Amino acid sequence: MAGSFQEFRYGWPVVVAAAIGIGLGMSPLPFYTIGVFAISYQEAFGWGMGKTLSGLAVFTLTAFFMSPVIGYVADRVGVRKVILFSLVTFSLSMMAFGLNTSGSYTQYLVTWAIAAVFGVGTLPITWTRVVNGWFNERRGLALGCALLATGIFGAFAKLFAAKMIELYGWQMAYVAVGALPLVIALPIAWVAFRPVDDPRVAHRAERLKQAAPSAVTAGTDGMPLKTALTDWRFWLLAYAFVPISFAVGGPIPNLEQIMLSKGFDVDDAVFLATFIGYSVLVGRLVGGYLIDRFWAPGVAVIIMSLPALSCWMLQGADQTMLSAAVAVFILGAAAGVEYDLMAFLVSKYFGLRNYSAIYGTLYAFFAAGAGFGPLIFGRAYDATGNYDPILIYAGIALLAGAIPLIFLGKYRHFKGAEIVSDESSTAPT
Repeated sequence: MAGSFQEFRYGWPVVVAAAIGIGLGMSPLPFYTIGVFAISYQEAFGWGMGKTLSGLAVFTLTAFFMSPVIGYVADRVGVRKVILFSLVTFSLSMMAFGLNTSGSYTQYLVTWAIAAVFGVGTLPITWTRVVNGWFNERRGLALGCALLATGIFGAFAKLFAAKMIELYGWQMAYVAVGALPLVIALPIAWVAFRPVDDPRVAHRAERLKQAAPSAVTAGTDGMPLKTALTDWRFWLLAYAFVPISFAVGGPIPNLEQIMLSKGFDVDDAVFLATFIGYSVLVGRLVGGYLIDRFWAPGVAVIIMSLPALSCWMLQGADQTMLSAAVAVFILGAAAGVEYDLMAFLVSKYFGLRNYSAIYGTLYAFFAAGAGFGPLIFGRAYDATGNYDPILIYAGIALLAGAIPLIFLGKYRHFKGAEIVSDESSTAPT
């Protein structure tokens, strides 16, 4: 327990910097603000929601190909360099949306692709690499805290964008939203985000190592990417996260419409959808706490199977506010665990040597499910006028993705690239 306290005592600046950087990065910022800007595109260019949201498909597809690349680069040149560069270029890319004064749809889609290329370095692929280096005993909780801000900053960005549009118009609003990573995240990352082997924080790392010898993890220990790609555990994780991310990510952007289709009025539908934000926060903290104390794949099987219950609860016409709220809360809690679970499992089964490259490659599979899930849900509703059939398939997909995680086996311990031993199947308390 003393080691846990020491980890947070010396590693908290990295967690805070990661939380702010991830919260103002590529993961939440474009997704939370696009709905606000869609209204402006409708007024300025006559674009419908389908045309505006199609940019997200380009964004997701580009991220699919770029995430393994940026992971490889981060392992080669250093995570901190990639993050600082990406914060600047992603910020400028977001501002570039405001340059589309003519209503060029091609320019709009190209800007989405550019934002993905230059923003992928702000994904958890990079930030969690350094968090893993500072934390061992309470790595799960530290990752949960680092990823906690996605919902908080995403909600803030939505309100901020709406206010900027009201005051200065949508083009200047894009400049203001795009400036957030540059003005807030970049200075904090420059000062506080330091890997455990950075000479500028050597005194802090040494004190942590003296107080908790098992805390500091050597960044050179672990599998090379080539070896990981031949490991069946890698492909088990790649397989598992496609149906999981599809089934968890697909319903969330469609929640308001799901609730409307069940007979709720607009106000109640929006109110129920807000439970996602609260439950994501709970999922991040509770999930991180549990995977520190229990075998993470076992925790994952339980938590990632539970949304199948949500899918079952959301079917049928006889919905109450309570049943719908519980279903949404369970779904959001699972969504809160996904990112930190992936980061934790990669560190425990493949080590930190090529962590970013391995995580980035796995993230591509995750992005495929999460990126196209909402579109598939939306089209299923357009085709049938009902979400029930796709909810059944989502429930099955969750079980098909979660249950195989039980076969991952014990954690691994590395010395260099060699697997020295398997750890106990439960984490130390």
